[in-house]
Amino acid sequence: MRMFFSTEACLGRLALASLALSAVVLVSGCAKPSASANVYTYNQAQRDQVMRNGTVVNVRPITIQKEGTSGAGVVAGGAVGGVLGSTIGGGTGRTLAILGGAVLGALAGDAVEERVGKKDGLEITVKLDNGETRVIAQEADVPIMLNQRVQVISGAGPTRVVPAAQK
Repeated sequence: MRMFFSTEACLGRLALASLALSAVVLVSGCAKPSASANVYTYNQAQRDQVMRNGTVVNVRPITIQKEGTSGAGVVAGGAVGGVLGSTIGGGTGRTLAILGGAVLGALAGDAVEERVGKKDGLEITVKLDNGETRVIAQEADVPIMLNQRVQVISGAGPTRVVPAAQK
C-alpha cells in the first residue's frame, strides 16, 4: 500500500519539529553569566579571597556584552517565522513565504538575543592604600561613586569592587 503525504502536512510537521527543537535550544541557552559584584557561582563560594582597601578615583559607565550569541535566537526566530509564513497563501507562494518568514525570523531572533545579552556596567578605577591602581569592570548593580572607600576582593574567580564597611 502506497502512502502519500501532502506538502502541507510535511511542512506542518517540520514546523512543529523546528518549534520543539527551538524550545530546547532556547532553554539550554538561558544560562545567565553574571558580572555582578553580588553574584558568586557555587564553586566560588567558601573560597579564601584577598581583600584590599582603596579609594575610587574614576567611575565610567560601560556596556557589558555577552561574547557572541548561543544561536537560540536564530533557531527560535527561524522556526516562528517559518510557522507564521506557512499561514500565507498556497503552493509555491506559500513555500516562499515559509522560507522568507524563516529567514526574517532568524535575523530578528538573533538581534533580540544580542540585545538581551547586554548589561549596564561600570569601569571602576581604584587607588589602593598600598599605592597601586586597579581598574575593574563589573555590572552597575552596586552603587559605586567617585572618592568612595571600597574593598577590592579577588582570588576566587572574578575581582569585585564593593563599598567598604562603614565604621
